[in-house]
Amino acid sequence: MPKEINQPQLPPTSAIDSVTNVAFENWFEYPVRSQPHHTDYAGIVWHGTYLTWMEEARVECLRSIGIEFADLVALGCDLPVVELSIRYHQSVKLGMPVLVRTRMAEVTGVRMNWDYTLVSPDGQDLYITALVTLVALDREKGKIMRQLPPAFQDALAKISGSRKIR
Repeated sequence: MPKEINQPQLPPTSAIDSVTNVAFENWFEYPVRSQPHHTDYAGIVWHGTYLTWMEEARVECLRSIGIEFADLVALGCDLPVVELSIRYHQSVKLGMPVLVRTRMAEVTGVRMNWDYTLVSPDGQDLYITALVTLVALDREKGKIMRQLPPAFQDALAKISGSRKIR
């Protein structure tokens, strides 16, 4: 069987491949409301807006467990998106309130998988489901870190025991 060409791969490191089994059971909820600048001329939320809302929810979720993104940056750590899968179930329209629900699905070394659902406040309408994978990157070297910064590890250790973020 021929080897696939042009498939970008993360460099193999033990940090990326070791599973730590840290996961949130509960969803973190981040409320948003679609504004005119989020929509196209038909009043439908532009697809890229959902990504912004998901990132805002992820940053606030981390803040809720004691991880300030600005502190990670000051430590020389960045968390770029390396993989994204999104399914659009139905459109959000101008003025609609939405709950962006997120949780860390898995931490494997320095790789973090985040689950998302965007739903109506009553939970009756499903708009988006998504999976985002981040990896810890040394900002100065531009390379994947061998391990998460200690402050990040400590915060994850706290939640892995309680399994609660809210």
